[in-house]
Amino acid sequence: MILSKYRALGVVTHLNSRLVRRSLISTQSNDQGIPPPLTGIRVLDLTRVLAGPSCTMLLADMGADVIKVEEVTRGDDTRSWLPPSAPVSQSSPKESSHLPPESAYFLAVNRNKRSITVNFKDPAGLEVMQRLVRSSDVLVENFIAGKLAGMGLGWEDCKALNPRLVYASITGYGQTGPFREAAGYDVIIEAEAGLMHITGEHDRPPSKVGVAVTDLMTGLYAHGAILAGLRSVQHTGKGVWIDCNLFETQLAGLANIASNYLIAGKEASRHGTAHPSIVPYQVFPCKDGFLMIGAGNDKQFRLLAERILEKPELADDARFLNNTMRVANREALVDLITQVLKRRERDYWINRFTGLGVPFGPINNIQQSFAHPQVGARQATVEVDHPRAGKIKMVAPPVTYNGKRMPVRRPPPWLSQHTKEVMLELGYSQDEIAGLRARQII
Repeated sequence: MILSKYRALGVVTHLNSRLVRRSLISTQSNDQGIPPPLTGIRVLDLTRVLAGPSCTMLLADMGADVIKVEEVTRGDDTRSWLPPSAPVSQSSPKESSHLPPESAYFLAVNRNKRSITVNFKDPAGLEVMQRLVRSSDVLVENFIAGKLAGMGLGWEDCKALNPRLVYASITGYGQTGPFREAAGYDVIIEAEAGLMHITGEHDRPPSKVGVAVTDLMTGLYAHGAILAGLRSVQHTGKGVWIDCNLFETQLAGLANIASNYLIAGKEASRHGTAHPSIVPYQVFPCKDGFLMIGAGNDKQFRLLAERILEKPELADDARFLNNTMRVANREALVDLITQVLKRRERDYWINRFTGLGVPFGPINNIQQSFAHPQVGARQATVEVDHPRAGKIKMVAPPVTYNGKRMPVRRPPPWLSQHTKEVMLELGYSQDEIAGLRARQII
């Protein structure tokens, strides 16, 4: 509700009339759900890889004009992280023919953005960036602490150019402290901030999570902080410097595990898919697959024993009468359940579980996950036309408003796709643009 008021309250004062007209057209054409609440907000995106790009994609999904600034020849690191990649269409623009295929990784977190390339180590490129800073409402960067300040684009530099700017820095460890200049990598933070210690089987080495969850959590925190920063600017008229980092995000992500230690001094350990305080609550093997079962109370356990496993004696066994006893006799109970489940196929057990009120779920691979009936029913994927790759499928924005999703207005951009367009908006002439291109400034 707050965000939908931004334009009415006058948060945006920096956009030129061309951008405002485009924003109004975009708002009026979306007659489903709610109008994109960040329409008219310009975001200058100086981030790469995952944490930063996922943050700016969320802002773009809500209607912000996100201008992704990339290195002139290579672009975002993830553009070269292939295979897999999307095929190059025969109708691909000629000016992009020198580029490699669009990597699946890059496509995952860069929808709804525009791409420009700028070498801002050169004074002429720095001037381009300064014009962008003056016309932007938000700047998001994920350089090592202090790096951009040494290039003339730090918080103090940008605040002098645009006193209302929301400047969000995403780093590994934050802007202060002994690790401030250390690079941040998801898997390293998983190790250092406790997540890897609690992930994996109890009798095996620590394991990383299968996706870069610390990066993604940091992107979510940063995106929320930026929205708060925009609201603060509305109240105070002054810009905000947001300091968001992977390390503290992961500490916060430990949730109850962190609280167990801080409140009671309780050290954590690995339990695989099992729960330290509930049994049975873990993955079990079937004849041809796996099921996650979570019988979290005595009623559910009795249903499991009597109606699903057809082993009523388990519910009346003195060792398993309540959860405390089941935890104490975990190994014996898990072994008995496993023996029964391994006799039949996964789909057989899915049918047995369905409708009885005992929490369960099959362990699906990725193909099975996207074949899930809920995916089609909720339209959880979207197909978009990409200028280089043709039609591509993507995960849709996962939130609905009044039953409707924010639209995917733009496919992920190819490298430098919008450089000329943005440069013209900044007031550069055709000749100036050609000259900067010839010198590889843009």
